Amino acid sequence: MSEMTLNRRRFLQGAGSVLLGTLLFVNGPVALAAPTHSWSLPLTRLSGDQAERLLVMVRRLYPHDSMEDAVYALVVKELDSRAAADPGVAELLASGVATLDREAGGDWRTAEVKRQLAILGAMEGQPFFTQVRSVAVVALYSNELAYLHFGYEGASYPKGGYLHRGFNDLSWLPDPPVKASPKPFA
Repeated sequence: MSEMTLNRRRFLQGAGSVLLGTLLFVNGPVALAAPTHSWSLPLTRLSGDQAERLLVMVRRLYPHDSMEDAVYALVVKELDSRAAADPGVAELLASGVATLDREAGGDWRTAEVKRQLAILGAMEGQPFFTQVRSVAVVALYSNELAYLHFGYEGASYPKGGYLHRGFNDLSWLPDPPVKASPKPFA
């Protein structure tokens, strides 16, 4: 079993200088939910190098500059789980990652962002691209760390519906009329 480790230095190196300011995000809600600032992702089928390349790919497909790599790593974990369950998916991912490196002329992770985006654009519609994109959109946006990052409070039903959660409250506007924010029902 291999492992992908992300620490602060590798986070900054892999994410690029544009994300330097995002380290300030440590004081944000994702940092409070994450157990540490160095994440170790146990992998079943993918190698650490493959996982790192996939993480960069997912970050390029769904870019959120202030979102920590730990959230993107959950997508890689899901891809690893699918690869472990299906040898065809494992081969597809291994082949796709090798294609990323080949098209980048070496290490995909170190290619310029513009080049990475051009490579992904050329791969769009291919089975590897489709597999990663379809898993990423669900795994990235349906996890608790992403919810915290975006401020999504989750489904309304178990918490009494939107009416009792501020749906009818305009207190977020400067100087709203009193009647715009009625008291909740008892």
